Amino acid sequence: MTQTEEIKPKNRTRASKIGRLLLKIFGAILILIVLFLATTYTVNIFKNKSDLKKMESYGQSATVDGKKLNVLIRGQGEETIVLLPGYGTAAPALDFKPLVDELAPYYRVAVVEPLGYGLSDDTKKERTSENIVSEIHEALQQLNIDRYILMGHSIAGIYGLEYVSKFENEVTAFVGIDSSVPTQGGMDTEFPINLFKFLRQSGLGRLALNLSADPYAEIAAYDAETKEQLGLISRKNMYNSSMMNEMEHFNDNFIAARRLKFPENLPLLLFVQANNAGVEGWIPLHEAQANDSVLGKMIPLEGDHYLHHTRSKEIVQGFREYMKEVK
Repeated sequence: MTQTEEIKPKNRTRASKIGRLLLKIFGAILILIVLFLATTYTVNIFKNKSDLKKMESYGQSATVDGKKLNVLIRGQGEETIVLLPGYGTAAPALDFKPLVDELAPYYRVAVVEPLGYGLSDDTKKERTSENIVSEIHEALQQLNIDRYILMGHSIAGIYGLEYVSKFENEVTAFVGIDSSVPTQGGMDTEFPINLFKFLRQSGLGRLALNLSADPYAEIAAYDAETKEQLGLISRKNMYNSSMMNEMEHFNDNFIAARRLKFPENLPLLLFVQANNAGVEGWIPLHEAQANDSVLGKMIPLEGDHYLHHTRSKEIVQGFREYMKEVK
């Protein structure tokens, strides 16, 4: 037997050992991943039950399509303001706290938590603008709110157009807080819906939320108790079926809104983030929308998309001055 022939079996033996070692390493990693996911899944189930016991109720509910829709009402003013949240705002009634605190001395304020938001029930019903608007209107009717100023954040600008087109006789003005416009870009994005659902079901979403920075931590308007409740409700509603379905309808809802405009004589006030670099032409888009109304006005404010977190005083002051001008 030659020396070369002796080396070949040794090389094969060495390669076989390396292969078995790699399989063992791969198997061990796979087992660790399975154990990790099993742990996050189990912890998530128990934590969800524990969180529900810690949540404090607020507001009052209406029954829409057999589901509970929660509305917080504060203030005793003669005029009513209905507040609508932006997409994904887990607990609108708590998130709007700085703005409600500023408005309540002068107005009756009704903060609507659409199905899937806040303490409202989740729903399987399609999240089209038409369905969302119909549900909100039905809830307001049940609560005897039939004449009001509509004030909305972010995507409420899209739902607001649908709302006013259907119930123009009830709405006395529309106020946008960095509200969406139908022609803004980026709404045809393909979102990883299945990934979000996996994150919710596996408990990885809860883990990621726990490890991420608290968006309310540095905002003095939110006390410790409110921040705790915001965290609890955020974990409850994260990636729920309502919000995922609403995300799937983004593009269709924005396209449908392009056929609509706010009525020419409806008071229209738009507070807009002055330094939004994420959406091309953000200021001009809102200027054009304001110009469609005889009474339209746009007020740029420095801050992030959630202007009401830090600029509620300026919003209420600007709103009250505007309403005096148009009356």
